Amino acid sequence: MRRLLTALLSVLFVSAAAASAALAEEFPSRTVMIVVPYPAGGSTDVLARALAADLTKVWHQAVMVENIGGASSIIGANKVAKAAPDGHTLLLTIDPTVVSNRFLFKSLPYNPDKDLVPVTLLARTGQMVLANPGFSPKNLREVVEAARTSPGKLTYASFGIGTTAHLMFETIGKREHVQFVHVPYKGIMPDVNAVLAGEVQLTLASPATAGPMVKAGKIKALAIGGDKRSTLFPDVPTVAEAGYPYVDSVIWWAIFAPGGTNQQLVERINRDVTAIITRPDFVEKYLTKFGIDLVAKGPADLIATIHNDVKLTAEMVKAAGVQPQ
Repeated sequence: MRRLLTALLSVLFVSAAAASAALAEEFPSRTVMIVVPYPAGGSTDVLARALAADLTKVWHQAVMVENIGGASSIIGANKVAKAAPDGHTLLLTIDPTVVSNRFLFKSLPYNPDKDLVPVTLLARTGQMVLANPGFSPKNLREVVEAARTSPGKLTYASFGIGTTAHLMFETIGKREHVQFVHVPYKGIMPDVNAVLAGEVQLTLASPATAGPMVKAGKIKALAIGGDKRSTLFPDVPTVAEAGYPYVDSVIWWAIFAPGGTNQQLVERINRDVTAIITRPDFVEKYLTKFGIDLVAKGPADLIATIHNDVKLTAEMVKAAGVQPQ
């Protein structure tokens, strides 16, 4: 009886493995939808559409992009989390969807660790600490000292509670015993324009967003997040180099599938996506020229990245005194 049971289980295991392999090879069987949980036109949308165009050629099926903005990416992410786990609905998003949102909201309609399966860590970029050219500090350390000598006078823009700018400046403020004044705006470009106009002294933005203005001398970069300097702005030191390794300001882009998606199918999608994003022409056109660094790592690396970022963000949220809404 035991031998019969063992044999039966072996057959079932082999059958399941064969079925999984067949599913991965037959994919896709219809149109694939890549959900971008932000409005059209941003860097996430541009990257998704570039990938969709090339994946259409590789998969011989239409790959479309659907923009579902709102609620800090929650609405779009939830649609993917609730979709059939067959690879035909994917999510291309940035890190807050699976990292900071868990700290900013009392409840999420999706579990970021169970309902979204990591597929590919595509790319990352550090966010720059930006200041009006008329602001006298020349680096982040001088900014902190200015806040120390003029308490309550230094202002920074962000696009809301719990955003990277808010967490970074508030964490530095708590750790260094200085005070920055938070002025919320409605988006990245309003933040940058506020610094440009001198309404506030500081904000954060990526090289892709603010790089042209930095190069034109309309705004200055004092530091940049990440573990290395930007290739576009090699003279701008990292936040860690400035002396504040306990905070970071990095954006990364990744692809996720619905929870329960077969691992062999995940590997198939990762393999095809990686082949596209590592092409030199793709890297130059959609990443390098915008100061974005290619990563091209698979599920295991993406899982590790999320784990590390959740730990760091938890510390920053606590230091900043952010309460979930």
